[in-house]
Amino acid sequence: MAQLWGGRFTKETDQMVYDFNASIGFDKRLYRQDIEGSRAHVKMLGKQGILTQEEVEAILSGLDSILEDVEGGRLPITNQYEDIHSFVEANLIERIGDAGKKLHTGRSRNDQVALDMKLYVREEVKRTDGLLKDLLQELLAIMEGNLSTYMPGFTHLQKAQPITLAHHMGAYYEMFRRDRTRLSDIYRRMNVCPLGSGALAGTTYPLDREYTAELLGFAGATLNSMDSVSDRDYLIEYLAALSTIMMHLSRFSEEIILWNSNEYRFVEIDDAYSTGSSIMPQKKNPDIAELVRGKTGRVYGALMSLLTTMKGIPLAYNKDMQEDKEMAFDAIDTVQTCLPLFTGMIATMKFQNSVMEESAKKGFTNATDAADYLVNRGVPFRDAHGIIGRLVLLCIEKGCALDDLSMEEYKEASQVFEKDIYEAISMETCVGKRLTKGAPGMEAMQEAIRIYREELERD
Repeated sequence: MAQLWGGRFTKETDQMVYDFNASIGFDKRLYRQDIEGSRAHVKMLGKQGILTQEEVEAILSGLDSILEDVEGGRLPITNQYEDIHSFVEANLIERIGDAGKKLHTGRSRNDQVALDMKLYVREEVKRTDGLLKDLLQELLAIMEGNLSTYMPGFTHLQKAQPITLAHHMGAYYEMFRRDRTRLSDIYRRMNVCPLGSGALAGTTYPLDREYTAELLGFAGATLNSMDSVSDRDYLIEYLAALSTIMMHLSRFSEEIILWNSNEYRFVEIDDAYSTGSSIMPQKKNPDIAELVRGKTGRVYGALMSLLTTMKGIPLAYNKDMQEDKEMAFDAIDTVQTCLPLFTGMIATMKFQNSVMEESAKKGFTNATDAADYLVNRGVPFRDAHGIIGRLVLLCIEKGCALDDLSMEEYKEASQVFEKDIYEAISMETCVGKRLTKGAPGMEAMQEAIRIYREELERD
């Protein structure tokens, strides 16, 4: 068992205890971050005269060779080591001798693991943001191509008013756009370097923590060493952001699942993103959307797990904090798998435009506009509401839309109606006159798309 702390102990740790305590099985994915942090640390030690230049060069060369051998498959990370830190240090000592024993000068595993996880999460925040940007690009393309694709808008899952597909996609665009701003906030807040905080109270060595932070691309060094080694707020925030992303993907997936059904027929999912039934040959199942919806729960679980772990931990570092990794890694992997699959699915979906427009008409989504027609001609709104309600009942009996009623039927309901009622309740008119900011009308949507396009091109 490769341990770096055995001097205080007179006998070996029990194997079950060792295995329970070890984290190498999951923190081995932090090998690049651990080596990156060690490189910065040793450069700082050399700058401060704590190590000689020869020692610095030997350590840097040894660290580079470890990285090359791990990534080249020549040096496996095995369970004989307690954690990724002991793996790197033990292999360094084996390769360069006593100089390798000086790498740990002025730092603790507490600030080392805090640094490794921050470096890792910082990279994943940027990677997640890139995947969200890809999704937004695809949503924007759909919006730009469907400014006049009419469909029903829903409240309570009931057809309410006519909108366009562009407007509907724009609602999801706003959700994922907010997700990106959350990631940006997290990145800014977490971008301070904990290395040099020691176990909890700093060190007596003359470290230049700002120099280390600069080498690692941080905005600066942390200001309290106790908080530095015990802070997991940034990871909680990231998991909360990932949970929100999955919630948005799940809502979107639910609609795609509905739209893909025989009852809606709004979309046809590409064969590459569907599966069939083992016994029902007619089936084409929206499995990707269903799996995204289903995997949302495991990301929520990671957030709740870490919140529960952290809720009763006194300052400073405690071993409980080792539980910040496994479920977080799983949540990150889950989101970063779901996003590109979902993007590919919507990029290849076919929208059934005529079916959506017919659904809007048959759902009487233009009933409010018909009532407004009467109000604009002097009919009190309450009376107009009743007249249109009776016409809707007539349409239900006849199995038709308001657009299909004859002029005689309109006149029978109210003498105020004239032939221009048909234009007034057309999908084009109903949507087109809604031009307030954020509405589905052509000019309002074009302005929103212009703003979105400029934002994406700036990033």
